[in-house]
Amino acid sequence: SWRFFFLSFRKIYTILKNSLLIIQTKSKKTLARPNVKNIVLVEGVRTPFLLSGTTYSDLMPHDLARAALQGLLHRTAIPKDVVDYIIYGTVIQEVKTSNVAREAALGAGFSDKIPSHTVTMACISSNQAMTSAVGLIAAGQCDAVVAGGVEFMSDVPIRHSRKMRKTMLSLNKAKTLGQRLSLLGSIRLAHLSPELPAVAEFSTSETMGHSADRLAAAFGVSRVEQDEFALRSHSLAKKAQDAGLLQDVISFKVPGRDIVSQDNGIRPSSMEQMAKLKPAFIKPHGTVTAANSSFLTDGASAVLIMSEEKALAMGYKPKAYLRDFVYVSQDPKDQLLLGPTYGTPKVLERAGLTMSDIDVFEFHEAFAGQIMANLKAMDSDWFAQTYMGRKSKVGTPPMDKFNLWGGSLSLGHPFGATGCRLVTTVAHRLQKEGGQYGLVAACAAGGQVSDTHVQHSLVVPAMIAFCTYAKHLYEL
Repeated sequence: SWRFFFLSFRKIYTILKNSLLIIQTKSKKTLARPNVKNIVLVEGVRTPFLLSGTTYSDLMPHDLARAALQGLLHRTAIPKDVVDYIIYGTVIQEVKTSNVAREAALGAGFSDKIPSHTVTMACISSNQAMTSAVGLIAAGQCDAVVAGGVEFMSDVPIRHSRKMRKTMLSLNKAKTLGQRLSLLGSIRLAHLSPELPAVAEFSTSETMGHSADRLAAAFGVSRVEQDEFALRSHSLAKKAQDAGLLQDVISFKVPGRDIVSQDNGIRPSSMEQMAKLKPAFIKPHGTVTAANSSFLTDGASAVLIMSEEKALAMGYKPKAYLRDFVYVSQDPKDQLLLGPTYGTPKVLERAGLTMSDIDVFEFHEAFAGQIMANLKAMDSDWFAQTYMGRKSKVGTPPMDKFNLWGGSLSLGHPFGATGCRLVTTVAHRLQKEGGQYGLVAACAAGGQVSDTHVQHSLVVPAMIAFCTYAKHLYEL
């Protein structure tokens, strides 16, 4: 009868109301802004990150990017025509597929009517892809954007020397046999020396490893400290992998080879074994070695970013809110890898938060020495006052919140793809650990850095019908 229905409805309403109150009391403040769109991370995936020269060695970059896009489509079941734009980041470009975003999108079956472009910003290229997506959505240009990144170090472009290139171009323009023979006769043995792509700063001619070694020395980071941190990274990554926590990894059937389903660079060792390695950059007294550095990696990643309104309308349960981000730059010679120290306080101030408010930290681990140097800089009043114009130190992330599922030292670092991994990992860790706020920081060549603030999004299934007008109550 109607009386029974009315009493039952009142009972259900009371239960829901009490549940909402419980959720509110447990949650921290919301960072939602009036008249500003909420932008959410719906899903993130990546191919297994593999040591270069291994299983992916016969592929091309767009093959990996395509696999990541197809994995995202499979994971989300989003109709391809819903996606408004696709952006990819990469560093060392394959000349045949300079706009790898477009080639990968077409290969993955997306409509040729969907615009796609590729960005490059060294190791934060996919960070730039994601924040570009956020910008498009915030501006009202798009509702759903796929961002990602790819790097393929197994087959980097190797050029002829400049003298040889000039000769070959001249040969192409030569009109007579005599001109061609004259040009061929001018070729010397030195002309045949190839130009390899260097992981070095153009402005300083210094490799990043050399910079990391000098940075570690400047902050008094010992070889033992670096090896201990690298061992921690590998041990935590192995633990996370064995526990099935690396949910973003998708299986990938490599053409002509087996199915790859996990990263292959995770190799916990021992302090004794690591101590046997010689310095890799500054010899013989340097402290940066192959064991405490990230390794050359092949891999790709992809994330689906949407306006919250669109995501909820399509029935998705967003993983996180993408709340804010900053980019900073500093001296590429002496402060090349100190970006996280400079960027972290800025993004926290923009969000009105402090270090103690952050539940999950994910920092890119280019080198163990780079991480340790940043932690020491962040814990130094003198550094803050002398170099940053601050009255007091930034403060260091608690290690029980820091990179708990491993990092680039162990999982691998495909230059253009790491940013998406970091953001997706923060979202998954916030869900697993019950946190609300996460922070991503990544340094990059050129002395640049990206800092991104992520907020956990949780919608209680029993209350999903209330999301459209009570959504801010579910930000946990």
